[in-house]
Amino acid sequence: MAVFQKLFKQTFIYGLATVLPRMLSFLLVPLYTDQLPTEEYGEVSIIFSYFVLFNVILAYGMETAFFRFFNKESDKESVVHTSAISLTLSSFLFFAIALSTKQQIADLTGIDIKYITLVIWIILLDALVIIPFAYLRAKERPIRYAAIKIINVIVNFGLNIFFLLFLIQLTAKPSVFDYICKDNFEISYIFISNLVASAVTLLLLITFYFNLKLKFDSQLWKRMMRYAFPVLVSGIAFSINETFDRIILDFLLPEGKADHIVGVYSACYKLALFMTLFATAFRLGIEPFFFKFAERKGALNMYALITKYFVALGSLILLGVIVFSDLLKFLLIRDQAYWEAMTIVPIILLANLCLGIYHNLSVWYKITDRTKFGAYISVFGAIVTLGLNFLLIPYYSYLGSAIATLAAYSTMMMVSWYYGKKYYPIPYDLKKISFYLITAIAFSAVSFYVANGNYWISIPLLLVFLVILFITEKREVKQLLKK
Repeated sequence: MAVFQKLFKQTFIYGLATVLPRMLSFLLVPLYTDQLPTEEYGEVSIIFSYFVLFNVILAYGMETAFFRFFNKESDKESVVHTSAISLTLSSFLFFAIALSTKQQIADLTGIDIKYITLVIWIILLDALVIIPFAYLRAKERPIRYAAIKIINVIVNFGLNIFFLLFLIQLTAKPSVFDYICKDNFEISYIFISNLVASAVTLLLLITFYFNLKLKFDSQLWKRMMRYAFPVLVSGIAFSINETFDRIILDFLLPEGKADHIVGVYSACYKLALFMTLFATAFRLGIEPFFFKFAERKGALNMYALITKYFVALGSLILLGVIVFSDLLKFLLIRDQAYWEAMTIVPIILLANLCLGIYHNLSVWYKITDRTKFGAYISVFGAIVTLGLNFLLIPYYSYLGSAIATLAAYSTMMMVSWYYGKKYYPIPYDLKKISFYLITAIAFSAVSFYVANGNYWISIPLLLVFLVILFITEKREVKQLLKK
């Protein structure tokens, strides 16, 4: 159990690094939905969708390759320096090309050029901290990792509050703030806040670059790139699965309605963030663990147990968020104009649970260096996403996008399990995993679609599920708590 203690300790700290900052940024949802019309919030959401895609492209799988080779190679310094130099050079190359072609990018995407310029700077700064953050995780320094992540979002959150709420009040009397307060500048303020936060993060990690040596191993780099390329393809496919529905909605729907539809869809999509937070924190904790303990005796049984715990907790979060979804929408999306898309919440929550399970199942192709399968599965999921979005959006609008997301992630989960069973058979407890999933889905459907927010029905269902979890996992829970 000592291994699990260490895993859960690191997962808890990485969870703080993910959950607390995201919860602070989550508070931006009521701020944005209060301050921005649905159309402008939709425009912001579309820009952030492009953010996700280009962040993946600039990382090009090097973070995952870094973990693999850092644990595999005897010359760890060479891995650090080679990966950092590679990402630094490629990031500045992107920066130069993007700045010189920003007008063409604006024409292609339909995004104002002033936003394009800010986005290019943010993407550059975010790319430069990828390897420094990966190095902290590889060296098992989760507290420093968490502190810097939290500072990033505190700066971002604080500046958003200042620009969107207080700046206008400070210009009531003549002052220096008159020079930075502009009419209809809210979207720019959002990205300026992001830019400053990214710059602060890089400054906090700058000592990593001061210690960097010009030690570039071209042979090692080629091997890392061969490992990373399928991860890049997977990442691009994931960005399509995660955010391209907003871009397709904007493309397919009538011009007058598109930004409004994207706005309400994106706001209600945020209620699935609780599942995303849990899955991300879990993944950050277990990814180094998977590589480090791959050769140890009993590793397969540990992987199986970890996945069972993930499904159990994920199913509880699924049911809990759905039971209290009416309360959450009052707290987080106070403008009723956004509530019309609440029907997508159960679908998106379940989709993100399937995605989290997929990440747990993906250990087989990472450990066996078959990352090309990750690319195949992700591309297949992207094809499902794109195909169903183009097929369903004209008839069902944002509901079609939600269905496409669930179809893509659940398909990827099942395909990964099928091939994992063939190439790296892990003894998953399929009976319990299936039982937890089916029970949580059934209780969620009753709560959301039948009880329709009636807590006299929904809360007892949640309590029954908790009792089920405790009874079936009582021995393991007691051991963990005793330790």
